[in-house]
Amino acid sequence: MTRRSFVLGLSFAAALAVGGARAAPAPVTQTAVFAGGCFWCTEADFEKIPGVVSAVAGYTGGSEPRPTYEQVSSERTGHVEAVKVTFDPNKVSYRTLVDKFWRTIDPTDAGGQFCDRGPSYHTAVFVSGPDQRREAEASRAAAAAQVKGKFVTPIRDATTFWPAEAYHQDFYKKNPLRYRTYREGCGRDARLKAVWGGR
Repeated sequence: MTRRSFVLGLSFAAALAVGGARAAPAPVTQTAVFAGGCFWCTEADFEKIPGVVSAVAGYTGGSEPRPTYEQVSSERTGHVEAVKVTFDPNKVSYRTLVDKFWRTIDPTDAGGQFCDRGPSYHTAVFVSGPDQRREAEASRAAAAAQVKGKFVTPIRDATTFWPAEAYHQDFYKKNPLRYRTYREGCGRDARLKAVWGGR
């Protein structure tokens, strides 16, 4: 084999290797943002859904940049506690996530959620673009037909999402006893059963 043919052979092999890498595209994920009252609970609920890659606790909906928990809980920022969900659309659809979201909240409560009161605990679906809005509105209409009382949870345009402090992330995993005590004491699951029953 001549040096020229050897070099050409190496180039061809390299091209095949590069082509092979391109033939396996990186997984495509999408995001969705939900405000469901306490973000510890919302994060825990979503991370249990097959197809969800991650859920990050944070703040959104207000104008204060890089808000802290203390600022948001002061009720002067306009932000609500929310969760940014990253999911694989090949395993779970956006519509399915919205459908499941309603059943993790009391959508008739305009003052907060369960034992947590005030604007920072208001519920909402934050949508990015017309496709998400269309799916969310269809889901909301279907869910509202199953609930007694006025359905007050709005669908809002997404704004900047600010991740919460590290100690809030995966709180239910890091502090399981404290989390369970809080969730039970807040009456979340009892109220959800009253609102949704077996639906």
